[in-house]
Amino acid sequence: MERNPEQDARRPRTLILPPAPYASAMLGGWWLDRQLLAMPLDLGAAMIPLGWSAVVLGLALFAWTMWTFVRHRTTVNPYAGASALCTSGPFRFSRNPIYLGDWFILLGVSLLLGTVWPLLFAPLIWAMLRFGVIRHEEAHLEARFGDDYRVYKTRVRRWI
Repeated sequence: MERNPEQDARRPRTLILPPAPYASAMLGGWWLDRQLLAMPLDLGAAMIPLGWSAVVLGLALFAWTMWTFVRHRTTVNPYAGASALCTSGPFRFSRNPIYLGDWFILLGVSLLLGTVWPLLFAPLIWAMLRFGVIRHEEAHLEARFGDDYRVYKTRVRRWI
């Protein structure tokens, strides 16, 4: 697909609602484990506390990111254009803190469900996000904020 900088400056051409691959992996993994083939994930007594810890960490990262968006008066909507470039808060450590939080939630839910199935979808989730969402968000931010975004990309990694 050929890039159109004018279109990219208005809004990202996001192809997938970002939480959908994670939710599909969790639901599909649960169903596969219960209906088709059990693939237990057993870390003993630590599983439940580790699972809840990962979920809470993911939700905390999401909340911190949302608060940062509110403070900068910009949108979390992956189909709308950004009105500000966020480089503070969780964006000091990751260019994609919400998606990073989603990975923690996926891990936590897998632990709580006691199945490895959702984690087996990780490469597919990564590819869907990288090429269906992140590529378009980055093109939008670069078209919209230019050198400010390019400099930010050199300082902060995509994930962690």
